[in-house]
Amino acid sequence: MSQVELKDITKRFPTVTALQDVSFSFAHGEFFVLLGPTGAGKTTTLRIVAGLEKQDSGTICMDGQSIDRRTPAERDVAFVFQQYSLYPTMTVYDNLAFPLRSPLRRTPEPQIKIRVEEAAEKLRIAHLLKRRTAQLSGGEMQRVAIGRAIVREPRLFLMDEPLSNLDAKLREALRVELKHLQKTQGSTTLFVTHDQIEALTMADRIAVLNEGEVVQQGTPDDIYDRPATTFVAQLVGTPKINLLAASRRDGTVHVRGSGLRVPASRYALPETFLMGVRPEDIRPDPQGPFGAEVTLIEPLGVETILHLKADELPLLSLVPGMAPQRVGDRIRFAIVQEKLHFFGLDNRRIAEERT
Repeated sequence: MSQVELKDITKRFPTVTALQDVSFSFAHGEFFVLLGPTGAGKTTTLRIVAGLEKQDSGTICMDGQSIDRRTPAERDVAFVFQQYSLYPTMTVYDNLAFPLRSPLRRTPEPQIKIRVEEAAEKLRIAHLLKRRTAQLSGGEMQRVAIGRAIVREPRLFLMDEPLSNLDAKLREALRVELKHLQKTQGSTTLFVTHDQIEALTMADRIAVLNEGEVVQQGTPDDIYDRPATTFVAQLVGTPKINLLAASRRDGTVHVRGSGLRVPASRYALPETFLMGVRPEDIRPDPQGPFGAEVTLIEPLGVETILHLKADELPLLSLVPGMAPQRVGDRIRFAIVQEKLHFFGLDNRRIAEERT
């Protein structure tokens, strides 16, 4: 496995700049996630690392050496695509064995058998080895696609939204299995997703891409608890963060369109800005200082989303379990002030300097 570094990668297509000075690195054995919306440049980044696309400028290094001039085969990476890319007329066994039988590898058949059976056992598809892949379910096919990458024992795994075509339950199960497999194998993995839940639950570290630029890097805790921009704040978290227009007057934050007031003396705030409040930090409390009407309820079992209206201001609140509130109720609530986020009108996070 390898340490990988991308330095100032830029890639232009005729009508768009897909990547602009993209830089990040990840270490041996790390599960690194590229998170961003469709069109952010995530797949282009993977293809450049794999050698399937050539960057216009910048350098990719593996273990401190440039791999820019190496062919995809010479880079020794395994690519797991969003589409399964299996051979439908072959058995599962032959699909898994295929990369080991290439002229470049010429792996002896006894060794192929050992590695295929080991990978199948880890992915719980040993009972499918004699079946043709055309007869498999989506989840089984994706396991085979991942297994075909595992048997190669590459220096680097590249995964392009491999779970996005699966139903929610299967996606959740494979997410856990894939993370467990990565940790037990100690494999270095670059994983692309637009799903913030996948990123937060699987990643050791995350780089957030937006319109071809890295807007923040850090651990899942960094990305969620200290978003660098309003884009990151809104991208991560379900339901989305409440972003409220606010101003500072007389040492107090005044939220526009409501009677919400919170102390401002602990923060170096400009006169006007945006205040972010995660829904879980708006908590119904009979003794709370603020009032609102419940306009909609979304019960999710383990938690409930409350849609509130405080004066003219819509708010989202996330509460544990099945909430007792009903539509039309008037409730009191509190805001966890230690968890507030502040952004300038340029959408960048305001440094939380104490005055």
